[in-house]
Amino acid sequence: MRYRSILAALALISALPASAQTAAPVELRVLAINDFHGNLRPPPGGIRIGDPEDKSKKVMVAAGGAEYMATLVKQLREGHKNTIFVAAGDLIGASPFLSAMFHDEPSVEALSMMGLAITSVGNHEFDEGKTELLRMQNGGCHPLDGCQGPHPFTGAKFHYLAASTVETATGKSVLPPYEIREFDGIPVAFIGLTLKETAGIVSPSGIAGLEFRDEAETVNALVPQLKARGVEAIVVLIHQGGEPSGDYNECPAITGPIVDIVKKFDRAVDVVVSGHTHRAYVCDIDGRLVTSGDKYGTLVTAIDLKLDPATRDIVGARADNVIVANASLAKDPEQTALIEAYDKLAAPIANRPAGSVTQTLSRVPNEAGESALGDVIADAQLAATKDAKDGSAVIALTNPGGIRTDIVPKENGAITFGDVFSSQPFRNRLVTMTLTGSQLKDMLEQQWLDPKRPRILQVSNGFSYTWDASRPFGERVSLETMTLNGRPIEAGSGYRVTLNDYLAVGGDGFTVAKQGTSPQYGGYDADALFAFFRAHGPIGPLPPTRILRVN
Repeated sequence: MRYRSILAALALISALPASAQTAAPVELRVLAINDFHGNLRPPPGGIRIGDPEDKSKKVMVAAGGAEYMATLVKQLREGHKNTIFVAAGDLIGASPFLSAMFHDEPSVEALSMMGLAITSVGNHEFDEGKTELLRMQNGGCHPLDGCQGPHPFTGAKFHYLAASTVETATGKSVLPPYEIREFDGIPVAFIGLTLKETAGIVSPSGIAGLEFRDEAETVNALVPQLKARGVEAIVVLIHQGGEPSGDYNECPAITGPIVDIVKKFDRAVDVVVSGHTHRAYVCDIDGRLVTSGDKYGTLVTAIDLKLDPATRDIVGARADNVIVANASLAKDPEQTALIEAYDKLAAPIANRPAGSVTQTLSRVPNEAGESALGDVIADAQLAATKDAKDGSAVIALTNPGGIRTDIVPKENGAITFGDVFSSQPFRNRLVTMTLTGSQLKDMLEQQWLDPKRPRILQVSNGFSYTWDASRPFGERVSLETMTLNGRPIEAGSGYRVTLNDYLAVGGDGFTVAKQGTSPQYGGYDADALFAFFRAHGPIGPLPPTRILRVN
């Protein structure tokens, strides 16, 4: 009887139309962000997009902020049985004062409350080193500043993934390489990794003993392991990106590292969530969906996947970058309460008057590489270290990557410590050392170690030089053009030069700095800038005559 029943059932199935025999695809909505950088409140300026009325123009839309993002994430989950919220790194680091004062604990808590599940590790997650990253995951008090927040910090409820970040002593990744989640019985793997160039853009001391391996080779080596576990659907969360020329949901003429990386990925990789370049795009690269959600929490990417129950692979993928529009979203009350709890402790410090400016001090460099804000910061660091007791500095240099936002005046040109801190949020100490004229020249040559992304150091008043864009690497700065207070720099003479401690240990590839002698440590960069504004305001942009370019 049992045998006859089975035959009858098979006969009935074979008589049905083919469409009825095929199970419907399982739908999965993946929500994604990248490069949040601790922006608990909406960033100034919001997001710049194409004008819906005239695509030849750009408009600014007020966007971002944890209160509004949490509401949007809830809305985007509605009506979807299977959802997961993921990220592609740099959720913390280079943050505004409200988050940075507490070593980004508020941002980790805010994203945990939103239901973030998984994120890759970005380069800024290493700003305070490997040990601090592990504290972000596991919780506990800061080793130097202790417990500063309104309640104990218990660590992230989401999971950090770092497939390509390997401890050289063990050969194992510093954090799990991937995580597998099941949706209606279908496993989906999320692989997390950061850019292999991380070692050159974070403090070397914080990543001692770590190796950042090739992104594509790392992923491809994991594919057989995942397939052995029955996984066919693979999503990569990578902190690396590209540079398109279109609007926030477009992808014309995209360039940058992400293009070659995706092309090298094993064909088993279906979807790539990217970041790092602070751009927004939805792309098809080599037949794979590749997305990025701008920066500072202004967008949430909604990625809709179809999973085949038979093959267990992704058979459909589309994405939409959704603006975290402040005008149309309500504030999430849980996020508001969290922000207010931290702000109660931070506001008295952040709101201290710093002085005034005559207009916005921009961090955007001119064609030679000099910026108005860079000039002021270098001058502030020289002022803080020029006295004999503070280092006897005659020159100050600072890296452009350490300058994160413009300084924008409030009413009557007023600025606060919070504004100053947001422009220099890494809290680096100043170090004054002796460099010879020849070493100073060699250090300036290292500005073009990466020809696609030169890092032009900002220099203090009184020091100037000319660089020639037509000359080969290592020969762009002529010693003869380098002057200090109108007098030529001499190759064999020693000069007291102030750097931040990130540069002093060779950060951003400026390894010549490690040759400096007689180092003297001073105060913090943001404190020096705060003191400079208080002593010299109102401050405005100066003529850009320190760095000159020919050709």
